[in-house]
Amino acid sequence: MPMRSIALIAIALPLAACAAYEEPASTPAAEPTYTCDAAAVQGHIGHTASADMGAAIQLQSGARTLRWGPPDSAWTMDYRPDRVNVRYDNAMKITEITCG
Repeated sequence: MPMRSIALIAIALPLAACAAYEEPASTPAAEPTYTCDAAAVQGHIGHTASADMGAAIQLQSGARTLRWGPPDSAWTMDYRPDRVNVRYDNAMKITEITCG
């Protein structure tokens, strides 16, 4: 009888190793939501365009990204609600601030 038990264990053990195992599903961390608010930064129109000014506009608008629009330049028409667009003229004065 003990020999039979050992044989059953020897057969059952490798079969148990073949049992399906599923990793628990991990929930990815939610990315922060960024929404641009151009109305909050309209007071910067007329100021000199600079890296510091761009950082302030991006922060105050709540945008994730900042896009500068140099004079006489073309822009892509893709709309991104998390982006603030800042246009400036040849004198480096900000002329327009929009979202998209």
